[in-house]
Amino acid sequence: MTTPTKSEISDFSLLIETISSDKKLSKMDAILWHCDQTGLEVDVASKLLTSALKAKIREEAQELHLLKRTSKLPI
Repeated sequence: MTTPTKSEISDFSLLIETISSDKKLSKMDAILWHCDQTGLEVDVASKLLTSALKAKIREEAQELHLLKRTSKLPI
């Protein structure tokens, strides 16, 4: 695969957010569901993740105790 464009990355992120919301899935599950439905390889999908989407996945993983919590500043 060639390097994805900013438009492709943005479109993928919006698609994952929509799938996650519509199907009531976590972001990671939405990515895996999309890959399963379209035949997109997971390693290709990983190149399409925005930093914001990565942060949301990290937060979900921390809530599920799959990742160690990082320190947060009180807001």
